[in-house]
Amino acid sequence: MRPIKIISDSTADLPRELIEKYDIQVLPLSVSLGENSYKDGLEISAQDIFKFYDETKTLPKTSAVSVLEYTEAFSHWVEKGYDVIHFTISSTMSACYQNACIAAVELGHVWSIDSANLSSGIGLLVIKAAELAAKGESAEVIAREISEAKTKVDSSFILNQLEFLHKGGRCSGVAALGANLLKLKPCIEVKDGKMGVAKKYRGAYEKCTLDYIHDRLDDNDNVDTKRIFITYSGLDEKLIKEIHKEVKKCKKFDEIIVNEAGSTITGHCGPGTFGILYFRKENN
Repeated sequence: MRPIKIISDSTADLPRELIEKYDIQVLPLSVSLGENSYKDGLEISAQDIFKFYDETKTLPKTSAVSVLEYTEAFSHWVEKGYDVIHFTISSTMSACYQNACIAAVELGHVWSIDSANLSSGIGLLVIKAAELAAKGESAEVIAREISEAKTKVDSSFILNQLEFLHKGGRCSGVAALGANLLKLKPCIEVKDGKMGVAKKYRGAYEKCTLDYIHDRLDDNDNVDTKRIFITYSGLDEKLIKEIHKEVKKCKKFDEIIVNEAGSTITGHCGPGTFGILYFRKENN
């Protein structure tokens, strides 16, 4: 049986220590600020995006990993005798999956997986695949397990403002105006690879974040407590610590990973974004 190499797009927002622990190769998307283009996770930070937007009121633009970049990355490992399992952001949100599939067809021995998710929702699947590979499972078995696992990812986040989503075409002007006037903080869920509003919170953002945590975790027996991501963009350290403490109160997780979102995700959601992402025991 061929050894396995796990590869992911940078949209998985995996922290450096987990990338190194599980020996995952990350392929960066491109983020453009004006005429300058940068590699997500390597050459640009969330703070760079916030600064650019404050100065220009222009959103960054993101570009999918190209077919050539995928071909080069995949062929390196296939030629060494590996089977490659690769994860992309939801195919409804980017051309990454389409490009990866084109590259995979030419090479063989590559399983390109549409995560039907974003950010740490992808990260959960990448880690699971890496754990299965470490147990000696074949690429076919891993791909089959991940196909089932991705239906159990509980991926949601709460926004402090809708400006980035609105300007990026992911939120109507009427919805953005209404939310701002009423001081609403929407909770966005990812289902079937698409984003939708699950609930709207009202009041101070700090209070809304804690209400959101309790709504997702309290009295919920369907939470797999092996691992949870706390993923954020543009939050201060004090609130991050409060969020971490509140999550620990709700459930006893084996592993709580606190992680800052990468530039691609930040460029679409903006500052004041925070989510908890975990596996459900059973699909709803």
